Amino acid sequence: MNRFESVTKPMIWSTTLLLAAIVAGCGGGSGTPGVGAGPVGASCTAASCVNLGTTANYVILANTAITNTPTSAVTGDMGISPTKAAGITGFALTVDATNDFAASAQVTGRIYAPDFTGGQAGSAGTTPAKMTAAQNDKVTAFNDAFNRPAATTASNLNVGAGTVTGQNFTVTATDGGTYTWTSGVNLTGDNTITGSATDVFIFQIAGILNQSAATKITLVGVLPQNVFWVVSGGTNIGTTAHFEGILLDKTAITLGTGATVKGRLQAQTAVTLAGNTVTVP
Repeated sequence: MNRFESVTKPMIWSTTLLLAAIVAGCGGGSGTPGVGAGPVGASCTAASCVNLGTTANYVILANTAITNTPTSAVTGDMGISPTKAAGITGFALTVDATNDFAASAQVTGRIYAPDFTGGQAGSAGTTPAKMTAAQNDKVTAFNDAFNRPAATTASNLNVGAGTVTGQNFTVTATDGGTYTWTSGVNLTGDNTITGSATDVFIFQIAGILNQSAATKITLVGVLPQNVFWVVSGGTNIGTTAHFEGILLDKTAITLGTGATVKGRLQAQTAVTLAGNTVTVP
């Protein structure tokens, strides 16, 4: 190696590392350093799954409001539409420089609303269309799951006459993983869902779903992304209760203080949080 090579090679490597650091610092176009899209989580892949479409990109999705008091911890992206960003309260939103999304210290992910329209150089400005697509897909997923053939056997139809505690839900020979209630459901105690990683459960509830305080849903061998709760009358998850699965509600979802969720909250009206932990499956 000659003297020229011995001097220039370290300079070349230093320049290369500096350029790499500069590129990395650009964040792929995000105007807020450290803010990236949240984890999407896992999706159901079995033949009998409910197809969430683009709603699978969000851990919380609502139409009219997402409210929060006090501090919550949400892992995954959130979205609201057609109500604008003003309908998201209690998160102290910081709008990204691209004006495509917002961030919050309480959310590991991005927050989308139809008034985040982009408009800066290099910004696609696709958020309003994304929100419209997600809301349409949410309704499609609800209708698909709710209108599937209802359970017909005593083991799967109107379990507990709507009051359910200490139940172990399993796949049955006649109805598979489908359980149907022609009324509301009160989960008054701990309940278990047992099966394999490929089993799909669909809980069709014609009325309101209430989960009592300090109760829990436990999955044994079953994946939360394969559990679909399809509720037409609103959902209330009690104080410090633990819920698992994909919740598709035709109206509102309300979480009591300290309740935790491993799954997704998809409401066709509002989602209300109260110091909760919500995590994508």
